[in-house]
Amino acid sequence: DAATSAPPATLSAALGGDAPLFRLYLQTKLPNPHYSPEVAAQTTLINFSVTADGLQDQLLAAVVNHERPELEESRSELVAQQHQFTINLKDLEDDLLSRLANAEGDILADEALIESLEATKVTVHEVEQRVLQAERTYEEIALARDTYQPVAARGTLVYFLVDGLSVIDHMYHYSLGGFKRSSTRPWTAPRPTTSPRSA
Repeated sequence: DAATSAPPATLSAALGGDAPLFRLYLQTKLPNPHYSPEVAAQTTLINFSVTADGLQDQLLAAVVNHERPELEESRSELVAQQHQFTINLKDLEDDLLSRLANAEGDILADEALIESLEATKVTVHEVEQRVLQAERTYEEIALARDTYQPVAARGTLVYFLVDGLSVIDHMYHYSLGGFKRSSTRPWTAPRPTTSPRSA
């Protein structure tokens, strides 16, 4: 009978082709999955697991943001500034290489090119000085942030201790977001007002 001898139907999808908006998301519980080079070249692996160093940095940022918000704000601005300096230096380098590549004839006889090179040299020197100053400021901020490092380290230890309770029973699963909310609640909760005792 043809109905009983036919192979079972399978659902399949051809990947690639003419579907530029097609995205496939796969999730695994493996902590460090290994794929063949062919598969790894066509995929992007994102590891969402919590590491001690990553969590400690997050908790340190939260503590400093609560205790000294101006310090954390300065640090964020400094990181953005450092990134902009890197972009500026790359743009100057690309512009310089483009001018040299498009120069015609004797480079030393092209006064406009020489003046442009001198201006670029001055600008690069100024940017490098700002980078050095920003690095010194960043070190000062990092030194001030280190004061709160023990709080972040203890918070990280508590999280991994609580997370390890799931080995005892599966009901002891805690999300990182829930842990961060509960650990920062004492900072943000309003302090109770004490009423004077009646005689």
